[in-house]
Amino acid sequence: MKLSGGIADIIGGTPLIHLNRLFNTKPYKVYGKLEWMNPGGSAKDRPALFMLREAILRGDLTGQSVIIESSSGNLAISLAQLCGYLGIRFICVVDPRTTEQHKKIIRALGGEIDLVTRPDPVTGEYLPARLNRVQELLAQIPHAYWTNQYANPDNALAHFQTTMKEIADQIGPVDYLFCGVSSCGTLHGCADYIREQGWSTRIIGVDARGSVIFGGDKAPRKFPGLGSGIVPGLYRSDLADEVVYVSDQDCVRGCRELVSQEAILAGASSGGVISAVRKLSAGIPDGASCVCILPDRGERYLDTVFNEEWVQKELGMPPAGPEEACGSCAI
Repeated sequence: MKLSGGIADIIGGTPLIHLNRLFNTKPYKVYGKLEWMNPGGSAKDRPALFMLREAILRGDLTGQSVIIESSSGNLAISLAQLCGYLGIRFICVVDPRTTEQHKKIIRALGGEIDLVTRPDPVTGEYLPARLNRVQELLAQIPHAYWTNQYANPDNALAHFQTTMKEIADQIGPVDYLFCGVSSCGTLHGCADYIREQGWSTRIIGVDARGSVIFGGDKAPRKFPGLGSGIVPGLYRSDLADEVVYVSDQDCVRGCRELVSQEAILAGASSGGVISAVRKLSAGIPDGASCVCILPDRGERYLDTVFNEEWVQKELGMPPAGPEEACGSCAI
């Protein structure tokens, strides 16, 4: 097998745009790295490509392999896409927080869904239950291979070699990097690049309120893809210079701002990253350059983030105000 050509060759190279309307009154510049412009619709295309390609090069994967992974949705889409291209089977273990839209896309790409319906009885979290199910599938299915995004160094390598290098090539050293965390692959790879280059960039890890990655108090979270119920194997205590916690409501507010001010329909994690910039705004010095990694597309959240009834019922938030609903208000 060989993972090159076709869809594999257009992963990466996503644009970096100046968010000049959203932060037009600020004395610093904020740029958005539009990772949702990857062919699979998210930043997870990068680690999916690297984890599969490097496994093939090592001889760990063959045409008989069955790929198994636990995912909240985006990595599953990316793996389903690339496994379909390779012509091999892919099974994704998900939980009830995975959106229906994510599951439909996974199935449309030929992936199989294995749904965990109950959280882990010890921790009360779904992720440990998903990982237990992965181990069961590995024991049951011949030629099964777990990509293990949570501890696979190729996850971080993807962002070290591509994401951060693209940012460097486009605008050079940056003063602030705002990066959402889940598996810690993006944060890990970008942080390693920044430190290898000797940049003075302040690295901001954006975590969900209720996530335990950086030692926060565990609490329920509505949105998948930001935060984690366990500390991933790729985590290191020195990855972030500062951690900003964002709530589900913060994620919605950030998404509303992105779509109303910049006409960017992005997912919940992107909204959280934008809210993190707002939270630190007073301390960002004049003239600073800030980069926000915006991980995925908003179409996958039409029934949640962009559904006013859902937002009011589940999060207790009022409908979007005129300034949030009308992009022309930013002009």
